[in-house]
Amino acid sequence: MTFSITGHCTRTGMFGVAITTSSISVGSRCPHARAGCGAVATQNITDPNLGLLILKQLEGGESAKDALKKVIKDREHIQYRQLTVIDNEGTTAHFTGSEILGTNNVVEGDNCVAAGNLLSTAKVPQAMVDGFSSNPDDHIAERLLAGLEAGVAAGGEEGPTHSASLYVVERMPFPLVDLRVDWDENDPVVALRKLWTQYEPQMTDYLNRAINPTAAPSYGVAGDP
Repeated sequence: MTFSITGHCTRTGMFGVAITTSSISVGSRCPHARAGCGAVATQNITDPNLGLLILKQLEGGESAKDALKKVIKDREHIQYRQLTVIDNEGTTAHFTGSEILGTNNVVEGDNCVAAGNLLSTAKVPQAMVDGFSSNPDDHIAERLLAGLEAGVAAGGEEGPTHSASLYVVERMPFPLVDLRVDWDENDPVVALRKLWTQYEPQMTDYLNRAINPTAAPSYGVAGDP
């Protein structure tokens, strides 16, 4: 019911996740990332706690593999979870439980890992890795979204998807990019692309407003000089 790509940019240090699923509001529970630490995607029958627990381990200096191993050890209901992790060295790790739904697969790439379940074909994660890796100089948000789009083009889920999310962290405790399509009847990844196209030119302005409002441009709305 879900496919995602989790990645790291060695040039900027950014981390992020792009994900889509058949259910509502995937961005509220599945993508997790923390600046300077890493990123996690939690999917299938999702427990958001796992993302937070893995990030805490990464923040404490554990590698992706060790962080994942510690969190899933003796974890109740872990057989229903699918998890991907990347750390600040670009090392990846993943787990797919025995009760994962339908056709599922995970592919690790260079500074990225893609995973999915209830897929139309097991080739979808490799397509996502290829899409992410095709333009390494692009902003990581663009690369993640390209990976997600490549997954859709490769067949995506067995059924329709209805929500999608693009989540990226840089150096602040809040995300640089947090775009969500909580419900779309037709194609949430197309809607997510439209959001990113609109947001990208304004992204730095919003960051500057948080860091130093005097250096940021005006909003250009009525009543704003």
